[in-house]
Amino acid sequence: MYEDDEFEYIYPILEESYEPVLVHLRYNFFPHEVMNKAVRISEQGESHELLESHSLKTLKDNLSVMALHSASNEIAGVCLNGILRNGDLEKDLEMLKTLSDEKYKLIFTLLTKFNLSCNIFEREQVDELFECRILSVDNKFRGKGLAGKLVELSEEIGRKEGFKVMKADLTGAFSQKVFTKRGHEIIFEKKYEDMTDEDGEQLLKTDPPHYYFQTCIKRLDD
Repeated sequence: MYEDDEFEYIYPILEESYEPVLVHLRYNFFPHEVMNKAVRISEQGESHELLESHSLKTLKDNLSVMALHSASNEIAGVCLNGILRNGDLEKDLEMLKTLSDEKYKLIFTLLTKFNLSCNIFEREQVDELFECRILSVDNKFRGKGLAGKLVELSEEIGRKEGFKVMKADLTGAFSQKVFTKRGHEIIFEKKYEDMTDEDGEQLLKTDPPHYYFQTCIKRLDD
C-alpha cells in the first residue's frame, strides 16, 4: 500500500496476520488503553476473549491497516477499522446486558450510550460510518509519527471505500492529539470524574493526563 524508509504499511490485513495482530494488542493495547487500564481488564500479554472477539470482528471488515518495521518485520502499529451501521448501537446495548464480564460490560456500555447520545447517523444523514476502533503503536516505535500516519491512511481507505463519515472514540490524551491534529471534529466530551454510579462513585479512575473521553468525526467527502 505504502512504504517509507522505516515502515511498510499493509492494507488490507490478511487472515494470516490476525493472530500476530492479536499478540501485538495483548502487549501494547488491551492492558494499556485508558479505560481498560482503569478497570484492569487484563494483564500484559494476557488473552481476553471478548476484546479479541471484538478485534477479530473488526479485522473481518477488511478496512484495517498495519505498519511493519521493515528491518525486523515486527508489527509496529495497527489501526483497526470497521463498519458501524445505523441500528448497531441499539443491538449492542441489548447484547451487553447478557454478558457476565462486568469490566468489559461497563466499558462498552458507557461507549455505546455515549455514541447513542451523539445521534451521528441523523446528524450526518448517513446509514453507515467508517469507525476507527483501535489505534495501537508498539512502545518501541513511538515518537515517529506512526499513529498519525495510520490515521491518515485509514482516512484514505475510508474515502476509497465510499464512506462519507469517519468516527472514532478517543479515550486518552494521546489519541485525542492525533485525531484533532488531523482535523477531526469533537462532537462529544465527558470528564472521567463525572462518570459515576447511582451512589455518586466514580466508575473509571484514570491516570493523568487522561481526563476526558471524546467522540470525534470527520467528513471524508468534503
